[in-house]
Amino acid sequence: MEFQSVVLDDEKNAVIILDQTKLPLKQEYLKLTTVEQLWEAVRALRVRGAPAIGIAAAFGVYIALKQYNTQSREEFYNKFKKFRDYLESARPTAVNLFWALDAMERVITEYRGDNINELKSRLLAAAKDIARKDAEVCRKIGEHGLSLIRDCRGILTHCNAGALATARYGTALAPVYLGRENGCSFHVYVDETRPLLQGARLTAFELSRAGIDFTLICDNMAASVIKSGNVDAVLVGCDRVAINGDTANKIGTLGVAILAKHYNIPFYVCAPVSSIDPDTAAGADIVIEQRAPEEVTEAWYKNKMAPEGAAVFNPAFDVTDAELISAFITEKGIVYPPFEEGLKRIIGGSL
Repeated sequence: MEFQSVVLDDEKNAVIILDQTKLPLKQEYLKLTTVEQLWEAVRALRVRGAPAIGIAAAFGVYIALKQYNTQSREEFYNKFKKFRDYLESARPTAVNLFWALDAMERVITEYRGDNINELKSRLLAAAKDIARKDAEVCRKIGEHGLSLIRDCRGILTHCNAGALATARYGTALAPVYLGRENGCSFHVYVDETRPLLQGARLTAFELSRAGIDFTLICDNMAASVIKSGNVDAVLVGCDRVAINGDTANKIGTLGVAILAKHYNIPFYVCAPVSSIDPDTAAGADIVIEQRAPEEVTEAWYKNKMAPEGAAVFNPAFDVTDAELISAFITEKGIVYPPFEEGLKRIIGGSL
């Protein structure tokens, strides 16, 4: 895990990201110096994963405001709001984007008596703190998750919830990485994750670099693999958790959860507390991002693989019902059903 998905180059006024659309064939880093470039990178999935998006947004807003010349706190705040509204339009489902921008806004409102230069310094500290804490959160998720899967051999995961999606370790892959550090031996079954192949391109890339045993499977092979008895648990990440436990994650997660329930294996959602949205009552209230049909019909193919004019349904996420989830693994501990009570307690700081 020597690579980092998002870093700040304060001296050059840039957010540096590893372009995940080029993986696994090429490790290319992009230097983003404007909010517009950051918006495009988030929208195009050059930087992706809910925590990584939040980190990138925090760094990006800081860089933009650092270069904004005004001594008016009202103008400074209004410029922040403009940047915030613009960035939030890039990807509406991942709550960490909103959470990180909330944290940056609190700096401006809580220290309204500071001069502009002092505010800029505080924003830098807040953005760095978001990245630092994410790495700590992921490690704690890994520790709690490892307590549940230590005796497992086969783990199935969907999409990419590893180091590429976070500051370090990842969420769903954190227990696997921590297990490796502690002498555990897991075999990971990696769903390719159509249509953008985050499993095939990103999770397989990470695991191969880390020397962890894995097998890449097409999404429609998951049922056969689980039925064979080779999977002891499912670990997935998430982009938003409603307070009743309904969870939005990469499209296809719902089907895996149904399979796990049918074959009586645990289905664990690895969720930083920042992904739990107390303002979203249930999954039906989560806005699901709809993406371009070309991602289904021609992305990754040499030639277009559907007839001209074919209607395409391309939601980026689906919602897994709370009753399909065995537990949430958070940095503050493990939450078991009934979820609403436990999630409210954990947001409040206790489990």
